[in-house]
Amino acid sequence: MPENEGMAEFDGRDYFKEAVCIDAMRIYDSCSDKDCLEDIRVLFTPERQAMVDNATNVRLKEVSVITVYLDLQPIPFNKGFYSVDMTFFFDVSLELFSGATSCPVPVSGVSVFNKKVVLYGSEGNVKMFASTDQCGDLEDLQDTTVLPRATVQVAEPVALSARLCDRPLKNCCEPCCRIPDCICHRYGGEFESDCGRNYVYATIGLFTIVQIVRNVQMLIPAYDFCIPEKECVTSSDNPCELFRRIDFPTEEFFPPRASDLGDAGNCGCGKDRR
Repeated sequence: MPENEGMAEFDGRDYFKEAVCIDAMRIYDSCSDKDCLEDIRVLFTPERQAMVDNATNVRLKEVSVITVYLDLQPIPFNKGFYSVDMTFFFDVSLELFSGATSCPVPVSGVSVFNKKVVLYGSEGNVKMFASTDQCGDLEDLQDTTVLPRATVQVAEPVALSARLCDRPLKNCCEPCCRIPDCICHRYGGEFESDCGRNYVYATIGLFTIVQIVRNVQMLIPAYDFCIPEKECVTSSDNPCELFRRIDFPTEEFFPPRASDLGDAGNCGCGKDRR
């Protein structure tokens, strides 16, 4: 029996009502990348750096992205192309060990990574003004030329490894990106960039998607307004009542067998590779 037999075929022409013009962000160019950031230095505040100087070993627990700064600049003599400069700030969670029988001491630091890509963002020589713009001193007004916008999507970084060194792997006097004040405030002070007694270097796996988007007007088919069909359910303040609506987590008490996983449980080791 054919798979689609007995099912009504969807025909957009039966539901199409009108063509509408919308203002949307169109993706003009994008790229994805997988970077292994090997041995990037972890910076600490003076108080935490003193703890690092007394450590004999280190273990990497997890890494997360604090924020990413993006700078978009047109490329001269190559119209329509832009360089996207990205500065990643990572929160690096570590455990410090000061002896064979000592308990690990948790500590966090910041690592910085710079990346640049070139993408096509088309051209636009118009200026945009809106009714919400405030009229002030003309000398203080910024250029309103419409440029594309760069965005970056970052998956959760993979914490690969960390090592403690008694000497810098690179020139310790090399210029370092200044940590923004908002990040310094989060860690309770400025970060040490000078040479110390111990240095921590982390290796991080990073997955990113970079896009250049531009605001354009597009003509699309409209079928109908998005009218909600579900009624809102008022939540109760009774915690026991909320708990009763949670399904019993049977799978938590009975871990799946290898046969329950299907193809996902087959590592493929016995397959013939050609």
